[in-house]
Amino acid sequence: MLSSIEKLQKFFRLEIERGYDNRAVVGGLDKILPAWESEARSNKLSDEIIQLIITGLKTYPTLEPVQRAEAIVEMTAQLEAPGIQKGDETNQQAPSPAAKQAAEPAAQASLERKEQPRPRPQPAASKGQPSNQARRASARVYGTETPGLDASVQVLQGVGSRLAQTLSTIGLNTLEDLLYYFPRRYDDYSQLKPINRLTFGEETTVLGTVQSVHTRPIRNGKMQMTEAVISDGTGAMRVNWFNQPWLASKMPAGTQVVLAGKIEQYMGRLTMTNPEMEPIETEHLHTNRIVPVYSLTAQLNQKNLRRMMFQTISYWAPRITDYLPERVRGSVKLIDLSTALLNIHFPESQDMLDIARWRLAFDEIFLLQLGVLSQKRSWQQASAQVFDAPQEWLDQQITRLPFALTGAQARSIADVRSDLASGRPMDRLIQGDVGSGKTVIAAIAAAIVTREGAQAAIMAPTSILAEQHFRSISRLLIETVEEDSQAPLKPEEMRLLIGDTPENEKQEIRAGLENGSIKVVIGTHAIIESPIQFNRLQLAVIDEQHRFGVSQRAALRSKGENPHLLVMTATPIPRSLALTVYGDLDLSVMDEMPPGRQPVSTHVLRPVERERGYNLMRSQIEQGRQAFIIYPLVEQGDSEDTLAAVEEHKRLQSAIFTKLRVGLMHGRMKQEDKDRVMNSFRKGDYDILVSTTVVEVGVDVPNATVMLIEGANRFGLAQLHQLRGRVGRGSDQSFCLLIPDNEDAMENERLSVMSETNDGFVLAERDLQQRGPGEFLGTRQAGFSELKLANLTDVRLIEKARQQALALFEDDPELSAPENQPLAKRLQEFWENGKGDIS
Repeated sequence: MLSSIEKLQKFFRLEIERGYDNRAVVGGLDKILPAWESEARSNKLSDEIIQLIITGLKTYPTLEPVQRAEAIVEMTAQLEAPGIQKGDETNQQAPSPAAKQAAEPAAQASLERKEQPRPRPQPAASKGQPSNQARRASARVYGTETPGLDASVQVLQGVGSRLAQTLSTIGLNTLEDLLYYFPRRYDDYSQLKPINRLTFGEETTVLGTVQSVHTRPIRNGKMQMTEAVISDGTGAMRVNWFNQPWLASKMPAGTQVVLAGKIEQYMGRLTMTNPEMEPIETEHLHTNRIVPVYSLTAQLNQKNLRRMMFQTISYWAPRITDYLPERVRGSVKLIDLSTALLNIHFPESQDMLDIARWRLAFDEIFLLQLGVLSQKRSWQQASAQVFDAPQEWLDQQITRLPFALTGAQARSIADVRSDLASGRPMDRLIQGDVGSGKTVIAAIAAAIVTREGAQAAIMAPTSILAEQHFRSISRLLIETVEEDSQAPLKPEEMRLLIGDTPENEKQEIRAGLENGSIKVVIGTHAIIESPIQFNRLQLAVIDEQHRFGVSQRAALRSKGENPHLLVMTATPIPRSLALTVYGDLDLSVMDEMPPGRQPVSTHVLRPVERERGYNLMRSQIEQGRQAFIIYPLVEQGDSEDTLAAVEEHKRLQSAIFTKLRVGLMHGRMKQEDKDRVMNSFRKGDYDILVSTTVVEVGVDVPNATVMLIEGANRFGLAQLHQLRGRVGRGSDQSFCLLIPDNEDAMENERLSVMSETNDGFVLAERDLQQRGPGEFLGTRQAGFSELKLANLTDVRLIEKARQQALALFEDDPELSAPENQPLAKRLQEFWENGKGDIS
């Protein structure tokens, strides 16, 4: 088989397997044309075959899945015909069995479309009011009895059970689902151009008169082509459609039509292939306007979905009750909901589209703000025990610390002290960059509570981190020498409870917590297990709070009666996200590093420069330091192209660092084995620790000064920053070396940003822009509906929405006023799971 044909069939098979998503080739099938055409001509394929493939692949991205299947069937049939490299078209074969099988769903869907009655499109209503035509359309669409928005999509004309089942796969079950199923993009065909000013490659709308039209068979009758010549007085152009013979009867000579599509070129002349076409007197849903493009699924046609959307939008949008109070709309200068919905689907202009998007995005953030404020209010209405630490005592505790507080630490302690003295349960988030000293805040909070005989629990996500907190807080709170009479706790009053704690010791700790003799317990999720009962739990501290689910936080809270809650994270949270998703929490930001800490020097190395990194590690180890090497995978079997920890550990020990001690840790090891390796590394038994990202959170090895990350292009900014935070925890200069998988990944934007700044908040903003809010939200996403239009990087929009939500809450926190009743109903719908604990 000729190489050009074999390659094309390979791409077609992959495209069929992928469901015609136009991703068998990066960028789309049409991207292979330059190289393929050159190879096809060297194989002496006929010009007609080459031109057919070129036309087919150029138009392929503009087709719907059903049409793509048909196009691949036709192109496959031509490629399988004997003698085509010599232009011999006399013995064409039928499509292959594989091609036929691929085409069956497409043919079935095409048949369904023909059988379904096609509703006549109606003009879009303007200025939020339904036109007479729209009202007549509603009677025709719904019959004599108009359904509600909760009615099934099957009430629409032409939507049967099979099509309704297809729509349900993309979440479209009711008319309301259609109303809020926003376009994923828009094609602007609103700028008409005369034919004599058209240029190759542009997408445009052409208005003209049909001069001639005819349909002829091609490829030995396997396909039909409808050709028309369109003229507008300035020039004429040829337009063709494949396998759409019915179009000839829809536009006889003399018919005025509007065409929308991409300008192609054939034999030096401009053409259009498979453009959208509508008679000029109809309302233009697909041409001569800004056209909405919706996300589809297999066997769903863009044109048919657009008509369904138009039926629903034109009737229902003008009848929607605007749930936003007039005072809010007026303050922010928002258009009404009806106009917004009409223009988000079928915009009158680009300006109206922008205004509609702003209104609907505001709604999403506003409802989100109301939800978190309602959660915060319900929590603050509860009462909590007052812990009012005297200033003199607090000063003594701060003086005992082995270091001076930063300004950020002092402010955070003041915030916590105020919360504990307020009589309401504290609900505070401490967010601080890696190494900013959050543990001190937890220690002082525990000291304030235990001073009055109450108990505190501090929960960490891993045993290693819990042990680290235990050591750190012990140094800060426990009396170590007789002269240290001001220490808040005695050694027996603070205990560590993790999975590896011996059973007899666990029983001792459980008894001490129940009778109150143990004041502070630090541990993992073992703290919240059912056998644990507290005598008087008044403070719950959760570190790396995004690692715990809502149910785990609620379980810890339930161990006491309205205990104060302090959550901490080392992942800097962008300001816009802190104002929205974390709006129910009071926020303390620790944006200063303790004195003596040096910024980690970060460099991006090419893969061929790896030896430079090894030399730096040898130099640091000779000075008594240690190093990490991080790999994205555990074992090579996961990916042949990516370095993995297990194999690389063997290579490094046997061939690179033969005289050094190289340890290995990864996520598939048992917890006790991971803890053993980590403790050995901390004690200095290993010079280098080869690991996966299990070292990402909290591990404190001040002697480690080099962090080398292989496959760095595979990690997000937040994760790279967390890994970098494992070094630079002492006073010595530390280094972070980023090595991408290959030369092509050297330009990775995340890597260059890492080398530019050590500021976690700057990196967090970039990560939010590049990767979206999922990196930060974790389990919190379940608390509210998915945001469809709002951009969580738009601080201006977020601040306006928060300002309005706060003002409304001041006047009517229950939303009980008559003018706020529609908003209260919409808020309940938006927060699908009610008031759950989202902090």
